[in-house]
Amino acid sequence: MIPNILTIAGSDPSGGAGIQADLKSIVACGGYGMAAITALTAQSTQGVTAVHVPPATFLRAQLDTLAADVRIDAVKIGMLASAEVIEAVAAWIDGLPARPAVVLDPVMVATSGDRLIDASAEAALTGLLDRADVVTPNLPELAVLVGEPAAVTWPDALAQAARLARRNGLRVLVKGGHLPGDETPDALVGPEGTLAEFAGRRIATTSTHGTGCSLSSAVATLYARERDWVAAVAAARGWLRGAIAAAGDLDVGRPGGHGPLHHAHALWRADPLPRAAAELDTWWRDCADLRGRIDDVWFVRQLADGTLPREAFTHYLTQDAIYLREYAEVLSRAGETAPTEDERTFWRDAARACLESELTLHTSHGADAPAESSEETEAYLAHLRAAADSGDHAVLIAAVLPCYWLYQDVGERLAAAHHPDHPYADWLGMYGAPAFAEATLRAIAWVQDAARRAPEHKLQRMRAAFEESCRHELAFFAQRAPARR
Repeated sequence: MIPNILTIAGSDPSGGAGIQADLKSIVACGGYGMAAITALTAQSTQGVTAVHVPPATFLRAQLDTLAADVRIDAVKIGMLASAEVIEAVAAWIDGLPARPAVVLDPVMVATSGDRLIDASAEAALTGLLDRADVVTPNLPELAVLVGEPAAVTWPDALAQAARLARRNGLRVLVKGGHLPGDETPDALVGPEGTLAEFAGRRIATTSTHGTGCSLSSAVATLYARERDWVAAVAAARGWLRGAIAAAGDLDVGRPGGHGPLHHAHALWRADPLPRAAAELDTWWRDCADLRGRIDDVWFVRQLADGTLPREAFTHYLTQDAIYLREYAEVLSRAGETAPTEDERTFWRDAARACLESELTLHTSHGADAPAESSEETEAYLAHLRAAADSGDHAVLIAAVLPCYWLYQDVGERLAAAHHPDHPYADWLGMYGAPAFAEATLRAIAWVQDAARRAPEHKLQRMRAAFEESCRHELAFFAQRAPARR
């Protein structure tokens, strides 16, 4: 059943924010959109020039009329310009016979840092938090809600979100877009602590008008579809980042302003609706137990503290050299089947890097002698061969991804043990190097794009190939050299 989503927010005639962005987001995420207008604005990509707030009684009339006729599965609340308007919305929610899911986007602070509502409205909005399931503040708004200076680090932002979540008994989607640097993390934080964290690189664009409106509407819609807040946030973030990245396809507004997102980017490509199952953040969280088991493998622990016997390291490198030679062939196959020249180039370059950089390091450690594949190595390679022979590029790259992602994940922690006198310092240095981390991010991005485009049957095969490779990675780390006779 298609969920009915109500947005209670202001109007943006430029179409980039407010109810216009909300309705586009709701449709893009698989909902039927409805809107009750709280304010009329005169604005464009260059800014807001005027605001008109209709009487709160008229807003209440809109809400009552809708509720008397239409099932409402979720509500997104945006711009509420006065205490009277906020109190009208709160009273309407309290009077509903069954409360729908409520996502509150507290529009309080402009990008410039200016307050958008007065003190009485801020106090009323704080009371509205008690009616919300999720609140989606940016960092300046989060600071206002907790009565503290704005967070300047991600740990500080998480701490503020946790305090707000505990105080009001709700979930806080804290967004790191206002932090400096290339990373823009987000997290969903509940009264008991962080429910999920989401990593992300900053997208270089000025088309950011309406991102908060769009994200909160997407979360409300996807929750009504998924009935899980973490899943809804994961899918909404993935869709939103795609809409931001595709904004350059639009030509809206004069230079110097902030353009809109491309809300229809996936619809116009005929992609499936946003799904948590297609988000690699979901895959990564779901393999957390396996990742913990890799950290606890004897080989990884002894490699980190430098107590790993040389013969054990040599056996591992010998098997890894066998693996990498065939893994490079599999990457070359991905370079042949990729749909774009950019992606073909990436996988071909990755295959060359396997043979030139990584195998050179193996050889320097004496791992170039002829040897037979271990049972673990052969099983892993058989899985990769099957993925390559499937004829499905998306399945193939899902199968090769764990070798990147798990190595990079383990490598980050091993790099912390790196020091010049460590017996395996060069090994730790390579897998903890920025170049390997960057290659991993690019591999993730290609698989992520394929997953979002994949129909359900293909997505299931991709996920199965990924999970099988993860299990092989664990077995590969845990293998031991055969006992000498």
